[in-house]
Amino acid sequence: MADSIIIAVAGGTGSGKTTVARRILERVGTENVAYIPHDAYYKDLSHLSKKKRSKVNFDHPDSLETSLMVKHLKKLRKGKAVEIPVYDFTRHTRTEETLHVAPALIVLVEGILIFVEPELRDLFDVKLFVDTDADIRLIRRLQRDLQERKRTIESVLDQYLTTVRPMHMEFVEPSKRYADVIIPEGGFNEVAIDMVAARIRGLLEANK
Repeated sequence: MADSIIIAVAGGTGSGKTTVARRILERVGTENVAYIPHDAYYKDLSHLSKKKRSKVNFDHPDSLETSLMVKHLKKLRKGKAVEIPVYDFTRHTRTEETLHVAPALIVLVEGILIFVEPELRDLFDVKLFVDTDADIRLIRRLQRDLQERKRTIESVLDQYLTTVRPMHMEFVEPSKRYADVIIPEGGFNEVAIDMVAARIRGLLEANK
């Protein structure tokens, strides 16, 4: 198998990265895709008390073990399977389980901070940034954290104001300049998604 093509989809919290990734893969074909979310690489905080865990800034690059993700992507690119962490967002700890990810022609990487670290960024063949208005992103994050992570409205809004928004302005927004393509309106931008899918199909043909 030829070296994998690594596609990166970045953007702020609630920007619609997952929707964009899914729409692109629908056009390219999902049968040969390895999916790697940056969220899986949050550092294990089991050594901290619950009170201290809740005070960790999860929107800062230091909260993620990006070096492990880099190692995994390099292995996948060379056709080797990896075991990625499984993170428990309700407890802020890694579980004892891992997720087996087999090598594939396309490796899809998704995350808020994936364009921040140069060593990680340099691995990407195609870099996409999903650009969505802040109010829409906040509403989506609020809905997700209430439904999936069993958070309270107060805790979600407090985190948004104290870390999410400041870290977005410091790290995420500036990282947009590294993108090959900026996709406004997320998954609703069919023209941009079609253009990106055509580019990826071209890379796949060239790597056969």
